[in-house]
Amino acid sequence: MEYRGVDDWDDLFDECRESAYHMEVRDTYAVASEDEPLRRFVSGEPPPDYDKSDWTDLIREMTGRGVVVSRVRVVTVPHSDYQRWLLSVTGENVEAGEDIRYLPRHLVDLADIPGDDWWLLDGSRVAFNLVDQKGRSAGVAVTTDPKIAAYCGGVKDRLLAAATPYRKYINESP
Repeated sequence: MEYRGVDDWDDLFDECRESAYHMEVRDTYAVASEDEPLRRFVSGEPPPDYDKSDWTDLIREMTGRGVVVSRVRVVTVPHSDYQRWLLSVTGENVEAGEDIRYLPRHLVDLADIPGDDWWLLDGSRVAFNLVDQKGRSAGVAVTTDPKIAAYCGGVKDRLLAAATPYRKYINESP
């Protein structure tokens, strides 16, 4: 397993040629740039400008060169404040070309839900999101171990098929 720093994600995405799949299993994340928008959302205040153009530009660039970008968010229902806020801002990601799907945790056998978030890149490389004790990003651990990649590929296939696309989910969500 190779450790990469917090800022090494761009290299991983630049190296990606076919697919990038993100498995998300946490109900909250500690991302400094999201603190104020989340606080305002929870308080019912008007949303501040929340610029995630770096991410949506990356998605457009990747999909523009033929990379399929997708993710499944396994979520607890009722949704955490963070997930409710995330639902309110995810449309931009989808418009940029990312296929984001939701899967309520209670609809899945707990044995099928991985314990960690990760990216499966081109079906052969797994990048585990590392977090510190406060939930902040602490870098990435990358492996090309074929058994780990095959396991993650199986999880991807099962959960992506079972999950509901974002637009449908927000219209039917609990």
